[in-house]
Amino acid sequence: QHPHREGLLEEALANISTLLVNEETNTLFVGGRDVVFALDLNNISREIARVNERFFSPIPSLKKKYFACGFLQCQNYILCLHKINASYLYVCGTNAYHPTCDYMVISLQGRAEESRGKCPFEPTQKYASVFVAGEFYSATSNNFLGTEPIILRSMRNPVRTEFKTSWLNEPSFVSMEIVQESESNPNGDDDKIYVVFTETAVEFEFYDKLLVSRIARVCRGDLGGKRVLQRRWTSFLKSRLSCSIPELNFHFNIVQDIFLLRKRRWQDSIFYGIFSQLDISAVCAYSMKTIQEVFSKGSYKGPVTVQHSPVKWMVYRGEVPVPRPGACIDNSARSMGYNTSTDLPDKVLQFVRDHPLMDDSVNPIGDSPVLLRRGSNYTRIVVDRVTGLDRQTYDVMFLGTDDGYLHKALNCDGEMFIVEELQLFLAPEPVQSLQLSSEKGMLYGGSHSQVVQLPVCQCHRYRYCTDCILARDPYCAWAPAAHGCVSLAEQTARPIVRKIPFTLGNNVHLKCAPLSNLASVVWKFNGSRIQAEASKYLLYDGGMAILNVTADVAGFYDCLSVEKSKGKEFPVTVARYALYAQEKPEKANIVATANKHKEAEAVGFQSSVPAPSLKQAAKQESADREREKLILKLLGAGFALLVFILLVLSFHKSHLSLPWKSRETSPNPTGRAGSGSPALAAEGL
Repeated sequence: QHPHREGLLEEALANISTLLVNEETNTLFVGGRDVVFALDLNNISREIARVNERFFSPIPSLKKKYFACGFLQCQNYILCLHKINASYLYVCGTNAYHPTCDYMVISLQGRAEESRGKCPFEPTQKYASVFVAGEFYSATSNNFLGTEPIILRSMRNPVRTEFKTSWLNEPSFVSMEIVQESESNPNGDDDKIYVVFTETAVEFEFYDKLLVSRIARVCRGDLGGKRVLQRRWTSFLKSRLSCSIPELNFHFNIVQDIFLLRKRRWQDSIFYGIFSQLDISAVCAYSMKTIQEVFSKGSYKGPVTVQHSPVKWMVYRGEVPVPRPGACIDNSARSMGYNTSTDLPDKVLQFVRDHPLMDDSVNPIGDSPVLLRRGSNYTRIVVDRVTGLDRQTYDVMFLGTDDGYLHKALNCDGEMFIVEELQLFLAPEPVQSLQLSSEKGMLYGGSHSQVVQLPVCQCHRYRYCTDCILARDPYCAWAPAAHGCVSLAEQTARPIVRKIPFTLGNNVHLKCAPLSNLASVVWKFNGSRIQAEASKYLLYDGGMAILNVTADVAGFYDCLSVEKSKGKEFPVTVARYALYAQEKPEKANIVATANKHKEAEAVGFQSSVPAPSLKQAAKQESADREREKLILKLLGAGFALLVFILLVLSFHKSHLSLPWKSRETSPNPTGRAGSGSPALAAEGL
């Protein structure tokens, strides 16, 4: 299906390589060939600005220097876009095989710097990077040929990996993330930088090269060693990232993309990874607890020389030096007098230099993939956490494919469903970039030549209630009042609070209808549940009556539609009322209907209604009623006058005789005019 989307497609937008969402400035930054676009995050078809091409293009002397490269490779491919703060970006490009980085607001700041090891030399090389508090971490190649893979921290306290195959062996970098493990950590541990990549395995004996997926980590506070591993990571450790079907002994060895779903507690965060093997794609999820245990408690593996055999990697069974090799400086290390990595003993540093690989693999949650798909090669993944109408939490996965489709998948009652499949681009192109703005409820996808924007849900497509429910989309809910499937954010928006005046001694009726036939209605007064047996309240289908009201009934009344499932209640507030007493008494019942919003004053739901506004509203109501009485009196007088005129006209046309004319024509037996009784005169009529 074709989604409702906004897109940007033009000749200048070529070779898109990276997208950056900045919700603070409502901007989507797009990095391409020789250009950076700044687009409106709400509508990406509106261009805010673009970096002038003449500032980004490589200088002519470099083109002459690298005359052997083709024209396309001699351009400046923008590969890294990182937010420094609300105003500045850090931008890196290939710059005709001369990697360069600079700071950018709307134009470059002219602070271009040599960026070997920060950015790839050419756009087809895999890379990963992250910017953290003035420190730039990157994983790429350090030379033109790509034979020196490196994980580097630059700007402050530069540290890098060793150029040894035991550390990195022909890696293809995928992703880099920071996890702030120092927050509320009882052990005083340090923040970690995690790197995910695929490399050629060194621990297996095969005739052919065997690719395996890895996850590595370094400590943010690592300063390198004093004599051993000077300006090298002293905390670099790596482990195999396992994703397999155990019952078939089938392993997915190539990781394509990783997304870190962050939660309030870093221990609850989850890594979601896309893996591929043959024509099958798999999604595996990894808990931070499992990853941390592998690196902090797992066994080491190292090379051992065996007679008549090449080097063999085996589990290290000897004594492990103290403090634990590869661990960050924590309270335990500080208690031993090791305050920084430069204080660590040489034997600890020598051990971690020779044993960077962990024996234990990082296994996924449930020891199996959360999603398997044959015939679809997934390229990108983002995950959003959303709470459904049933109050259950769902991790919704958005997966881009190599033919330009987007799959939306989630686990419902232990079963994985692909609830939506959309074609992103007009022509089939691989999804190269995928970004999520949970705040906007929008997805942004990019291919080599297009950028599209679409909402995370399109609930209006479900025309009937059954379609809306069976779609199992946690973003959507059926709204009986609207007779349609709407976004859950719209359905669960706070209802308008209606101000209802009342007169002491009268009855007040509050209307409310449940959201479904299976739901029950619960009323609350100032947050406390109203019991059905309460004498002053009369609960009935469609509403509630408050009988013979007194001053103490003033306050807020909430009507909740409550669904029950598996012994749990799921309430949704559907109507809210604010009752207050009028100054002048009236003898009419007041009926409030929740559906007549146009007659009500829309106000935000607060803890109390301001007294001046209530008095003003009561005076206004009293004045309105006085005007209504005056109008009724005038209408009555007018009606009486109209009746009198009609009677006069009728007498005039002789339809009826006038009383005085009857007396003149009647016989006078006494012969004296003006005498006789009125009774006799009446008989002559």
